[in-house]
Amino acid sequence: MDIESETARQAKTMGGTTLFYGWRVVAAAFTLAVFGWGLGFYGPPIYLHAVREARGWSLALVSSAVTAHYLFGAMVIANLPGLYRRFGIPTVTKMGAIALALGVTGWALAAQPWQLFAATLLSGAGWVALGAAAVNAIVAPWFDRKRPAALAQAYNGASIGGVVFSPLWGAAIGWLGFPLAAALIGAVMVVAVWILADLYFARSPQQMGLAPDGDLIATPTISSASPTARPLAGNLLWRNVRFVTLAAGMALGLFAQIGLLAHLFSLLVPVMGAQIAGIAAGAATAAAIAGRSLVGWLMPAGCDRRLVACASYGVQIAGSLAFLLAGGDSVPLLLLGIVLFGAGIGNATSLPPLIAQVEFVREDVPRVVPLIVAIGQATYAFAPAVFGLIREWAPGAGAAGAAPWLFVTAAIIQALAIAALLAGRSR
Repeated sequence: MDIESETARQAKTMGGTTLFYGWRVVAAAFTLAVFGWGLGFYGPPIYLHAVREARGWSLALVSSAVTAHYLFGAMVIANLPGLYRRFGIPTVTKMGAIALALGVTGWALAAQPWQLFAATLLSGAGWVALGAAAVNAIVAPWFDRKRPAALAQAYNGASIGGVVFSPLWGAAIGWLGFPLAAALIGAVMVVAVWILADLYFARSPQQMGLAPDGDLIATPTISSASPTARPLAGNLLWRNVRFVTLAAGMALGLFAQIGLLAHLFSLLVPVMGAQIAGIAAGAATAAAIAGRSLVGWLMPAGCDRRLVACASYGVQIAGSLAFLLAGGDSVPLLLLGIVLFGAGIGNATSLPPLIAQVEFVREDVPRVVPLIVAIGQATYAFAPAVFGLIREWAPGAGAAGAAPWLFVTAAIIQALAIAALLAGRSR
């Protein structure tokens, strides 16, 4: 079968027009993100509670396991480009799903602390092969001009992963017990990811005779990279101002974000009650999807993407200030804070790879994105503990749900993220 007939078979005809195959890859990456974040990001806080209930281990011990999960994952992220070159994206993705499933089951079966930490190595290594850097590696070859919209759609799977799996884990563990729930959910994930890898991740646009964005093969390719971008081989990348400031901006933004979100639910409960607080926390996820989608589809092609990221952090700072002014008991201000802070949650993940697309040459982007994601994850692994210490030691005020210094700290760190991004702008 020649390339043209294969392409025709793969394209889906709708009303006389063809749907570019890359959008199928986006849908597959979306599903991958649902599983990756559902088990690897939103799962560990639930695993923490289940392990403590089953084993009676201290909060400090199990919390350290969560940190180890994220830290080891960060090490693997930094090496993803080399793994992809050696084994290919489909194989690495399949092995990641298997490692994640075994790791989560290991959390459930661990009878000794060392077994728990061994399980974190598997779960941490596995989930990053289904995480942010992986989604970018899968989607990026298929899109250039339309990459902001494509990545926004794919990364929305991360938010849906929280919506679906947070209640699913709670219900499954309560009904089946943690070990059986982990085994069943892990098995479903492995099967689903295996199918996705074989059907959608195993072929590149070039192998299918397609061009990025669905353009004709004969259409000249216009690079999205800035004219000032230069190749940065080896250690030159670590001495590049654009790279250092982009990594710092992403890491600081995620640190503030993860730290505040880790404690938000417990701060909402005193004034709203557990049920309404859960719904309100879910509204932050809805705002994240809306914010990421709007930026992905409406961001002008030639705009300064660092300024867009700064604006997103600025909206989150406004959300932190709304939380601060709420004083722990003003429901309208708390809801305003949830919407404003939530609107930037998704952009903290999706915008840095888009900034890298225009600031680095095409050959360097596959190396830049995993590195900034790894630095960000290694940083935010400590955020819940740091914000917990601030909440415990800093003086409170007013209502039981008030934690003024928590919100002040989040706002300051996000302001530093803005400063880092602005420092790296081209002069």
